Amino acid sequence: MAVRTFRPKTPGQRFKTVASFKEITKETPESSLVRPLKKSGGRNNLGRMTARHRGGGHKRRYRVIDFRRDKVDIPARVHAIEYDPNRSARIALLYYADGEKRYILAPHGLAVGHTVTSGSRSEIRSGNHMPLEDIPLGTMLHNIELSPGRGGQLVRSAGGAAQLMSRDGGFAQLRLPSGEIRRVPVACSATIGQVGNTDHENISLGKAGRSRWLGRRGYSRGVAKNPVDHPMGGGEGKSSGGRHPVTPWGKKTKGLRTRKKNKKSDTLIIKRRK
Repeated sequence: MAVRTFRPKTPGQRFKTVASFKEITKETPESSLVRPLKKSGGRNNLGRMTARHRGGGHKRRYRVIDFRRDKVDIPARVHAIEYDPNRSARIALLYYADGEKRYILAPHGLAVGHTVTSGSRSEIRSGNHMPLEDIPLGTMLHNIELSPGRGGQLVRSAGGAAQLMSRDGGFAQLRLPSGEIRRVPVACSATIGQVGNTDHENISLGKAGRSRWLGRRGYSRGVAKNPVDHPMGGGEGKSSGGRHPVTPWGKKTKGLRTRKKNKKSDTLIIKRRK
């Protein structure tokens, strides 16, 4: 994938970059694998706003992705590579030998016409899905399960890849993209290869309006507000805050650890990302 730049005919185009979309082979999604998607606007089931600065954005439809890859030993041919507005990665439309169609995350290097399979007898090839106990050490993986049969939960965004480090006592050690080293049961399965669309991190939105298309609203800095509106507000002239950054309700932000203490999975984390 490449990144397109623009001539700066307008201020918004000066720093704007977009994906080339050369790898996309089909524009309209498979109708049987599409579901309606309702926007939350940052509100929970009671209608109360729990995540600020969200709302608007272009209308989307959800593509049903097969994270479980449970059609064992049934070969599937890649029919198309498609754009998915709900994630940074591209998705691949598979036609299975028994006639079923499914979407999967498109790994780097997967192209139309390739064949992918799932199961312990699969080849060590990008796009194939198999248990961790059957994958050679050092292999790069994505779409990794945390509990057997639940479906991939780790390493699903564009360009992501984890490395299988070792196996011992029924667990496999994985180095995740964040740098964290974590133990996962060897009965869990994963997809071989790196997630595609590796240039996603190089995309620059270029203008505020493009953030609004994605459903991200603007926000005001706390130090720019009055003391009645924010703990960091007020002061003569420009102020750097004078205290640790906090939310409008006084809770610390930027660095405060929010992970629960004594979480059961703490024993599975060998090395933290920080």
